[in-house]
Amino acid sequence: MDLDDERVAKRRKTMLEDDHGVGQQTTTEMETLPHEIIVDILSRLPITSLVQFKFVCKGWRALAQDPLLADMKLSWKAPTTNPCLILHCDFPIRNQLYFVDLSVHNHDKDKVKRLYVPFQTSMPEFDVVGTCNGLLCLSDSLYNDALYVYNPFTIDFMELPKSRQYSDQEVVFGFGFHPKTKQYKVVKIVYYRNTSSSSYSRARRVVYPQSDVQVFTLGTSAWRSLGKVAYQLIRRPSEALVNGRLHWVSRPRRYYPARRLMSFDLEDEQFREVPKPDCSGLNRCNFHLCVLRGFLAAAVYGNYGKLEIWVMKDYNVKESWIKEFSIGAYMPKCLKQNLVRDRPLKIWKNPSNGKVVRLLCLLDHGEILLEYKNRVLVSYDPKKGKFTDLVFQGIPHWFQTVVHEGNFNWINTPS
Repeated sequence: MDLDDERVAKRRKTMLEDDHGVGQQTTTEMETLPHEIIVDILSRLPITSLVQFKFVCKGWRALAQDPLLADMKLSWKAPTTNPCLILHCDFPIRNQLYFVDLSVHNHDKDKVKRLYVPFQTSMPEFDVVGTCNGLLCLSDSLYNDALYVYNPFTIDFMELPKSRQYSDQEVVFGFGFHPKTKQYKVVKIVYYRNTSSSSYSRARRVVYPQSDVQVFTLGTSAWRSLGKVAYQLIRRPSEALVNGRLHWVSRPRRYYPARRLMSFDLEDEQFREVPKPDCSGLNRCNFHLCVLRGFLAAAVYGNYGKLEIWVMKDYNVKESWIKEFSIGAYMPKCLKQNLVRDRPLKIWKNPSNGKVVRLLCLLDHGEILLEYKNRVLVSYDPKKGKFTDLVFQGIPHWFQTVVHEGNFNWINTPS
């Protein structure tokens, strides 16, 4: 027994050695492998493992900060890897971000971790404009004049220059990356009206007849104006980035009541209409867009919380739309228990607030990840027709889920 205790003590002593001990020895062993192989192995780890990895020793921290690792992790996307989830908590105020690790490698009970937002004092309340290649774009939800691009796992961030503002305006945002140009761009579509105009004040809904499309390319110093846009888009950020194009849904017009799917090409900066599937629900405001396995998808709401999921298998080809999933009505257990003491209405500004369920993404074994009433995450097995409530310790009571690709990626900008 004494010998066993002595062995345990020696092992603990070895494990507690500093950077000149275990870290240095492990780094030396890793140096015997080609650098490309080491980086390739690291690129296959979930983001939480990489965050822990860089705190082991100085050598491993340098490996984690290698730009090649970020590039390889972006290019290596396993078809059976669960995504990262960013939870934007909006109650009582909209200034908190949480991270949920759905990786099968993480067996910790504390899967929900709060993220540090370094510029929170200058932007106390914010909206998530979009996510792309490990980067989040956040906008000021109070004044709409501050914009930040931020990597929540490296804490790198940049504040974008101020763009032109109008005294009476509504803004639609988009954030994305084009694989051919290798450029990140923020798109700001401003709808505005002259304050002196009173012809719209008696309307049931305020109308903004004028528009200004503004684009900022990360790495440059100023916004560019592309002029007017002929379409009135629904006031929410772009919901899908596919083939280097951001996508929105248009509002109906007096002489064209049908809603359109509109795209903005981040390469040539042109708006184009995308063909819709032959589904009557897409003519009303009861659907939203998302990305499933890299394809453009539309989730169409039916009665009593039912959902149809249409997927465009060949981009921009109308005939390639197929109805891939039909999901029946479901009410998560915790929602049933809290129907009486529901939160105050109109706290969440997202237009999809009134919908029961929102489609998020596909999980590694083919399950569909859903969000119910900004409160519960649910997985649905389409083969078995089974719903499973995902319960995590520390999850906020009210949130909007952002499907995020965790990475150490960052943008090199001129000094």
